[in-house]
Amino acid sequence: MGRLATLSEEPINDQDNKRSTSSSSKKWRNWNWIKTHFFHKKPDLKILLSVLACPLFPVPPNTPSDPPLNQLSSSAQYIIQHFTAATGCRKLEGTVKNVFATGKVEMWAVDEVGNTGVSERGCFVIWQMLPDKWQIELAVAGHKVVAGSDGTVAWRHTPWLGAHAAKGGIRPLRRAVQGLDPLAVSAVFSAAQYMGEKQISGIDCFVLKLSPDQKDLVDRSDNTAEMIKHVAFGYFSQRNGLLVHLEDSYLTRIQSPGTHPTYWETTMSTKIEDYKMVDGVMIAHAGHSTVIITRFGDNLKTGPAITRLEESWTIDDVAFNVQGLSMDCFIPPKELHKDYPQEDLDWRSPLHR
Repeated sequence: MGRLATLSEEPINDQDNKRSTSSSSKKWRNWNWIKTHFFHKKPDLKILLSVLACPLFPVPPNTPSDPPLNQLSSSAQYIIQHFTAATGCRKLEGTVKNVFATGKVEMWAVDEVGNTGVSERGCFVIWQMLPDKWQIELAVAGHKVVAGSDGTVAWRHTPWLGAHAAKGGIRPLRRAVQGLDPLAVSAVFSAAQYMGEKQISGIDCFVLKLSPDQKDLVDRSDNTAEMIKHVAFGYFSQRNGLLVHLEDSYLTRIQSPGTHPTYWETTMSTKIEDYKMVDGVMIAHAGHSTVIITRFGDNLKTGPAITRLEESWTIDDVAFNVQGLSMDCFIPPKELHKDYPQEDLDWRSPLHR
């Protein structure tokens, strides 16, 4: 088997899906496909799945460190302690080896005047072996996306791109941080910065902010796509301590040789609700996500191009310590053989970081 060509994450048509001997020319054919199909037509199912199916969280879980040195860090630690107490998730430590969950999704696009397009319904299954091994299978309208992490490499497989790995370090699946895995929530936000108070959806909340360091942004960039920022905000209810809203936003600079740069800004906001007790732990069982994707730059004479996508999701079942779930369940696809250099296995896109 020859070496894998560099893969972009954006959906491409069947002709573009063929490997090219020139990865650079292929990459820019793909960007042109996005500009044509994403902003001048109604987003199709591939666009919905590329953005909403299995996004990663901006930062990895925090490792234990020295006690906080300032008041803002102390405030964040207090909020996370309140959250862990409210969810009861500490009882999972040392007793839970894996988590299994099933759920349903409904996805749709919204046009410029606010009309909702045809919704696509589907379901998903998540397996997770704490702390950094996970896999998700999500099927919508006959299309299936699979993504996973073996603790060393995160990867994704789509029918239109095949298997490809993510750039940068291992990060949690965003769906797990949407209240499904309270331990992951406490781990990622334990290093957060306290930003004050804000009311959202009628709920008084404490706001925590997270952002990757510069090295991580560089690791997730290359000579054609520069990750400028990726920021996440968690909104924790002042009344009950639970995470009720999650938002992350990233900005990518795209430039092909001899052209003006184009900027892609993507913001995903998720309302988290319907917390229910599962084996003594509070787990969120429903939510609604809205994605705003804005493309702008000096070469866009008509001004910024904006696309809005939405998703509703529910959790049907959650189970801990499922029998038969082993390390073999998290082995990456054979296409991601360890002999292939990481730089040849990109998971890059302004649509999904």
